[in-house]
Amino acid sequence: MINKTYPIAEKLLKTGLNLSSKLLNQLTIEAESLKHHTDSKIISAIALNKKETVSQLDQFSKQMGQVLATEKLQMTPSGIETYFQKAKAVNLNINNSTSLWQEILSISKQCKFLNEKNGASIKLLAQHTQRSLQIIKGKSQQATTYSRDGSTYSERLSHTLVSV
Repeated sequence: MINKTYPIAEKLLKTGLNLSSKLLNQLTIEAESLKHHTDSKIISAIALNKKETVSQLDQFSKQMGQVLATEKLQMTPSGIETYFQKAKAVNLNINNSTSLWQEILSISKQCKFLNEKNGASIKLLAQHTQRSLQIIKGKSQQATTYSRDGSTYSERLSHTLVSV
């Protein structure tokens, strides 16, 4: 059976690599846009493109899972490795596929790092915007801190620009 599914798996891995690279590119553009405080419409467009790419990557994962299921394997790193070993056992050349898979894993790690970094940047920008709005609107912030005995208490921070 692996003789029939292996060409499909190899084609899927090429697609997976292209999609992973596309996502990494989108995350890189997003990081640069956040660094330069680009217009929110551009950031929203990037987010929409990322969502579509992630959806396509999810489809890739499901299709690879179906291929692996034909060999009673799961879509996990060990399942993929076992699949490659089964292919090698029937004298299929696995060099290209294993290389593609390693590249996908490497790019996925980069994507994870950039996504977390971008998420932290977005959170920081949102907090800054919220604080700026509170100052402009004249609403005081509350800061929760700890006293010497470890109990929490709230302080009012009053840095209002305009009071209505």
